[in-house]
Amino acid sequence: MHSDAATVTQYLGELPEDRRAAIGHVLALVRANLPVGYDEVMRWGMITWEVPMAASGPTYNGKPLMYAALASQKRHMALYLCGANCLPGIEARLRAAYGAAGKKLDLGKACLRFRRLDDLVPEAVAEVIAAVPVADFVAAAARD
Repeated sequence: MHSDAATVTQYLGELPEDRRAAIGHVLALVRANLPVGYDEVMRWGMITWEVPMAASGPTYNGKPLMYAALASQKRHMALYLCGANCLPGIEARLRAAYGAAGKKLDLGKACLRFRRLDDLVPEAVAEVIAAVPVADFVAAAARD
């Protein structure tokens, strides 16, 4: 579900109560674990954490590099973890944590899908969010 909200507060206000509670919880988790230097904005209809252009320099599309994003989609909620693949072992640790918790990991290339907050392993999500400082993310993007 695309949103035209200009602020995070507006975005949350558009959501049904159950989604608002879950997205709000994940939003707080990301904010608590996000490395210093990423900006929180509304972009692409999602709550997005990105590298400021001053830190990344020019990009292939002229837009800031997206590190993470959070969205309520039609059939699920999604946490886009673009840092999960940029340093060795991050995705593997996420997969191991889900296995240890006995939970199914619904992960695409960088999209962690969940229908309920209980589908997440918060400690593992926090670790992935905290894992990549801005300079390392910019360096990984330059390699790709």
